[in-house]
Amino acid sequence: MKRFVEGADRSQSVLFPARLDDYIDEENPVRVIDMFVDELNLGELGFDGVLPATTGRPAYHPSTLLKIYIYGYLNRVQSSRRREREARRNVELIWLTGRCMPDFKTIADFRKNNGAAIKRVCSQFVLLCRQMKLFTDAVVAIDGSKFKAVNNRDRNVTAAKLKTRMQQLEASVDHYLAELDRADREPGTLPEGRVPHLTGKLATVREQMQQLAALDRQLQESPDQQVSLTDPDACSMMTRGAGIVGYNVQTAVDATHHLIVAHEVTNVGSDRGQLTAMAKRACEAMGQNTLTALADRGYFKGEEILTCEQSGITPLVPKPLTSNSKADGRFDKRDFRYLPDLDVYQCPAGEHAPRRFSSVENGMVIQKYWSSACPTCPLRPQCTTSRYRRISRWEHESVLEAMQTDFISTPVRCVIDVGLSSIHSAR
Repeated sequence: MKRFVEGADRSQSVLFPARLDDYIDEENPVRVIDMFVDELNLGELGFDGVLPATTGRPAYHPSTLLKIYIYGYLNRVQSSRRREREARRNVELIWLTGRCMPDFKTIADFRKNNGAAIKRVCSQFVLLCRQMKLFTDAVVAIDGSKFKAVNNRDRNVTAAKLKTRMQQLEASVDHYLAELDRADREPGTLPEGRVPHLTGKLATVREQMQQLAALDRQLQESPDQQVSLTDPDACSMMTRGAGIVGYNVQTAVDATHHLIVAHEVTNVGSDRGQLTAMAKRACEAMGQNTLTALADRGYFKGEEILTCEQSGITPLVPKPLTSNSKADGRFDKRDFRYLPDLDVYQCPAGEHAPRRFSSVENGMVIQKYWSSACPTCPLRPQCTTSRYRRISRWEHESVLEAMQTDFISTPVRCVIDVGLSSIHSAR
């Protein structure tokens, strides 16, 4: 075949490099993994098997298994069986382990038995990045990811599921009792052996009802009103329109070098209350007194933003648009201008809406504003369907307004892109 790139002849004898090191160039990331792990004191970090046993079959050194684990993490090789195959055929991994080829059970047991020690290795890596001054910009992007647990949805019990299942069992009991009553009234209508079969079914259903009653008591004691039977820590949560039983993994990523600086596994499905905790973790891990935290609309919560500001953390979170007024062709809250000197809102018609009263809603002090000119205002059909247009304002609304001003002064698309690209690169 002419004008094509042709492969080498398989029958041709070839003298491969005599050294395995010649296959790995100087810029290959596996050299960084090798050097990083070799510099760790695995005994102080809590790894098992650092000192070999005097009897029995020799074991693999924890550093070898840790290198396999880190390599698999960086190259998205998650399964222990896949890591076993890669250790046998991947030149980089063969170089990294020195031709050691542990089986998948050894790799899986290493991860299971050294979870806390591996977490300390992550801390050591963040400390190394601090020493190399990679976190000088002090900007992180925060986001959450849903991970499915081993627990199946059928093994997750909520009050609604428990009530439905109890109703089904009660209907089964009524059906079996009705069959037994009919057998008493008309002995010849049921085949022989049917009555003992129904009696056994009835006993089984009543036993299941007793188990559900015990689950109901356990459900009442649970803080989130749900119980997972296989994986007790997992919770039911929504993700992309579908429900899963799993975990919400929060991650804070350095926006410059796309390095994960902090992470936390939670069983809370919503991100709304996670901003402060993750920003503080990132601030502590990076050794910074101040920090800028980028997040999406799912993290917008007034109390969290206020706490961040009080802790020296600058949050940049876009405000969600929850009102339907704009979609219906009416003015929304953004069309009303707050005048702090007068403590009034100026409406699109130029009228002032003074503060009328304050109330406490969900632990927050909310102030209510409206104008007396609303009933006779010619713009009222474009403003509200009620007699008065009432405007709510949180007592610390100025913190949210200042953050939105920072968002406007900073190229918003650029901020969002930096945050998303940091998270995606780290993943």
